[in-house]
Amino acid sequence: MALVESLQKAIDYMEEHLTDKITIEEIAKQANISPFHFQRTFVILTDMSVGEYLRRRRLTLAAQELSNASIKIIDLALKYGYDTPESFSKAFRKQHGMAPSEVLKKSWETAIL
Repeated sequence: MALVESLQKAIDYMEEHLTDKITIEEIAKQANISPFHFQRTFVILTDMSVGEYLRRRRLTLAAQELSNASIKIIDLALKYGYDTPESFSKAFRKQHGMAPSEVLKKSWETAIL
């Protein structure tokens, strides 16, 4: 049970710092295990890497922000750790099946109605 609790602390830490640049060392420290063992355990339990988990969560939050507010795509890209709007859009489309601009357009159309 101690392993599950320590992993949950690490996940909580990731959730609290989704918009920050965090390292695997910082995350593993929360679980009190080495970065190597944390990554191995995380993949076994979640069937995804720590990087993929963070990327998915960040893109999910970005989609929520796009649908709830008028925000520039470049601002979201920077907020969630992407160097360019193009790299953000590519990752966003891969995860959500549509471009951020399409989500933004739909949220504007809904707001007008």
